[in-house]
Amino acid sequence: MSRRGLFSAAAGAAAVLGLSACGAGSSSSDASADKASGSAAAKATDSFPVTIKHAWGTTKIDSAPSRIATSGWSGEDAVLALGVMPVGMPKANYGVVDKNGMLPWTAKAAAALGGSLPKTYDETDSLDTEAIADVEPDLILGISSGITKQQYTTLSEIAPTVPYTSKIAWGATWRDVMRDTAKAMGRTADGAKVIADCEKKMADAVAAHKGLKGRTAAVMYFDPKKLSTIGIYTAGDARPQYLADLGLPTADSVTQQSKGTSSFYKDISAENADIFSDVDVIVCYGDPKTLLTTLQKDPLLSKIPAVKRGSVAVIEDNSKLASAVSPSVLSIPDQVGAYADALAAAAAKVG
Repeated sequence: MSRRGLFSAAAGAAAVLGLSACGAGSSSSDASADKASGSAAAKATDSFPVTIKHAWGTTKIDSAPSRIATSGWSGEDAVLALGVMPVGMPKANYGVVDKNGMLPWTAKAAAALGGSLPKTYDETDSLDTEAIADVEPDLILGISSGITKQQYTTLSEIAPTVPYTSKIAWGATWRDVMRDTAKAMGRTADGAKVIADCEKKMADAVAAHKGLKGRTAAVMYFDPKKLSTIGIYTAGDARPQYLADLGLPTADSVTQQSKGTSSFYKDISAENADIFSDVDVIVCYGDPKTLLTTLQKDPLLSKIPAVKRGSVAVIEDNSKLASAVSPSVLSIPDQVGAYADALAAAAAKVG
């Protein structure tokens, strides 16, 4: 499914982390080395084989991979952050996408590495197993994905495959994606450095806004043409977990509504809007010029205190920031400052 359809419905450490941003890219000398066959495997520092647990069992990776294909959300960013060019990746279909099907931070990291760009395939409606097979991978990573058991079986016939490692499909956090990617590539120390750098970027963004930390939050979706329903991203989704990283814990009401569900998303009748009285800040996608006013005029949604007082961060649909609300190790340094600004503006109205 499309990003909108799906989510309305991721050599030495100094060289690897040479580009800005949570360790994206590598130095020019490493970029040249990466063009040679097998250079990705040569950078592995951990011993093999490694075994990774996931939704459909475990996957054993016998040796360091050199041709990595990704599926789902942001997997290519984690591979690029370790200074390796994937051989295949899904086309981005939400946000600011370039002619090569890449988001800005992905394109920047790929350009820094140089050489041939990954082959891209369309996962808008379904997983394209033939396109993945065509790039001849020796490892397939779908850590933040919805790969089904049947798809996993099919992909495993092509190459060792790691589907989602979270409790629910599409629920992997940016840390999960980076940590499991690094393990699969035999680069756990480099992966830990990337994570630490991202955490520093987030801490700096939060420190710039004293009134931000500690506010409860929820990520929601409102369809201006169907205000009878409130969509919430459940506590297991990467978006509210990212807000928690930024000092905004998930509101208890959202946690309660998330119990018993195996989905990252849930629809709730607007007649029950009052249950979200404990939400300090709401994050949602839409038109910043009109959506909040529309919500405040609605007789049911206006009962939500955050809506009534305007503590709503409306992230412009299909913008750079919108595609970074579900973060990756490359999008965090690119957009966390802008995100913290938007959150702080909403939090300032809490009083």
